[in-house]
Amino acid sequence: MTAHTGDIPTTVVFDLGNVLIGWDQTRPLADRMSPEQWRAFAEEADFAALNSASDSGVPVAEVVSRAGATDPRHAEIVSLYFERFEKSLTGPIEGMAEVVTDLKDSGTRLLGLSNWSAETFHHAPQVAPAITQLEDVVVSGREGLIKPDPAIFEILRERFGLDPVRTVFIDDLPANVEAARSLGFLGLVFTDAPRLRGDLRDLGLLGG
Repeated sequence: MTAHTGDIPTTVVFDLGNVLIGWDQTRPLADRMSPEQWRAFAEEADFAALNSASDSGVPVAEVVSRAGATDPRHAEIVSLYFERFEKSLTGPIEGMAEVVTDLKDSGTRLLGLSNWSAETFHHAPQVAPAITQLEDVVVSGREGLIKPDPAIFEILRERFGLDPVRTVFIDDLPANVEAARSLGFLGLVFTDAPRLRGDLRDLGLLGG
């Protein structure tokens, strides 16, 4: 597929977790819980809901309090998770720093849109410096909204004056990509850097 110049996207928006930076929730408490034990705890305590609350702007102290409402041990574990949060970050996703650099060098505008706690976000660019190459990042915890809520995509669009039909949104979660597509963005589901390069070339980027 060859894109006409007038159709080539001008902006690429990256999700961060498991797109530019690896995240493994089992690691912060690896000294006291095996991955299997963590997963059992996460199911029992509904860690996914607690983590989403943090991503949506609920203060970590309140998230810990919620965790302890059913079992004081849950509060201890969740508190430790956030204290050691940086241990959950596994480093840059292979090949993605080069994708960011190549897009930037080609003149493509680069932004981020991430479900991430405002209180832990500062760790991200330290672990994956490619994030510092982005013009800006919309962080869910700062906005009080999380993907796939269309409202956070509207914040992105309005804040940066984006034309959705010329903006590519990349995320590892299909539900988030579908939300972006429903608002007119070009959505790509991320699996790995080589596949993404091919998808971007198909859209006329990276020498496509």
